[in-house]
Amino acid sequence: MIQKPKGTADIYLENMDIWHYIEETARILMHDYRFTEIRTPMFESYDLFSRSVGDTSDIVSKEMYVFEDKGNRQMALKPEGTAPIVRAYVENKLFGPEFPKPLKLYYMSPMFRYERPQSGRSRQFHQLGVEVIGSTNPAVDVETMALAWDLLQEIGITDIKLVINSLGRKEERIKFREALIAFLEPHFDDLSEDSKIRLHQNPLRVLDSKDRKDQEIVKGAPSIFDFLSQESKKHFETVQTMLKELAIPFEIDSNMVRGLDYYQDTIFEIMTTSKVFGSETTICGGGRYDGLIQEIGGPDEPGFGFGLGLERLVLMIQKQEIEIPQVNELDVYIVGIGEDTNLETLKLVQAIRAAGYSADRDYMGRKIKAQFRTASRYDAKMVITIGDNELEAQSAKLKVMASGKEVTVPFTEIYNSFEQVFTKNTSDMTAIEEFFGKE
Repeated sequence: MIQKPKGTADIYLENMDIWHYIEETARILMHDYRFTEIRTPMFESYDLFSRSVGDTSDIVSKEMYVFEDKGNRQMALKPEGTAPIVRAYVENKLFGPEFPKPLKLYYMSPMFRYERPQSGRSRQFHQLGVEVIGSTNPAVDVETMALAWDLLQEIGITDIKLVINSLGRKEERIKFREALIAFLEPHFDDLSEDSKIRLHQNPLRVLDSKDRKDQEIVKGAPSIFDFLSQESKKHFETVQTMLKELAIPFEIDSNMVRGLDYYQDTIFEIMTTSKVFGSETTICGGGRYDGLIQEIGGPDEPGFGFGLGLERLVLMIQKQEIEIPQVNELDVYIVGIGEDTNLETLKLVQAIRAAGYSADRDYMGRKIKAQFRTASRYDAKMVITIGDNELEAQSAKLKVMASGKEVTVPFTEIYNSFEQVFTKNTSDMTAIEEFFGKE
């Protein structure tokens, strides 16, 4: 039997309700913050990620799905969302005067990384992300973090905390890098194998190593704050002041560096202690990437963004038993009794849909009790029943489930004026008005 690839998942039925809830909540909030959606290809040139993410990052060195196409071009399934958007920004000249500045974009897309599958971490995963391009104002940093925080609050997620840090500008990070290497070299033999490799390639990654020995060693390491310029310090202090004014709680972790080479100045992670992951886990992270657009071949434009893992969000919703609003409500279920009702049932259900209401019917030839059970299971607001007698009389029995009120309605009225059927044929106005959402 052919099975799905390791590290991937099929999403269906009840789980789709959670995904739709997240996606629809996100779209509403993105609109409130004046973001517009962007969609980029599932695969890009390998060089895009090696140049932007960094050859020494785990993503490029270990995790990317890389392949050669029929034109002998080296391609990669996208492992993250920022570099493709920067490429699109440059290629399509979105920096032109006819476009908003800052340009505020969001995406929801599958990503691909070849890593060991575990809870909330898949080889094909889905990410919601945003990018704000064109402003160095620290208010952009804070507003973007506030957007991520608001989204999690709106969905109902608890057990989260915001952690921030500053990596300074490129020249400051170079000096810090040299000091960090000088500090770590005497401890080389005691470092983990990964950290030994990173020591001279990407020493900042040693700071956020999960290895316990590494964590003990870096406790005495120099701090990035000792190398920040006055400009970088002022930027980071302003970010903190603004977060406080917005009453968004945060912590500072000077060892947090993020996994991508393009970050500078403000970076952040939103973490959770939810037991579903077994340990403290990052569900959202991002930061400022001034210089990346120029690296890709565009103008010297600043940027700030984040990525949020949707699989982890789904797991938290399930673990915290967050109630998902019913967005797939069924207005009308039509019960057809006998084979002869098949055509009329089809015509009625289509007419009701055409009038703007959701409708369903039985297609399996079930008995009447089974059909009513189905209507009940779907929480149908109304049930219309037709059998041989109704066919002959060209009318249907209509029952408002909330009140139990039942009336007989001519087919022609359902076809011609579905909404007016109720006000004309029943005195139970409360239930009908409630059904239609009228005042």
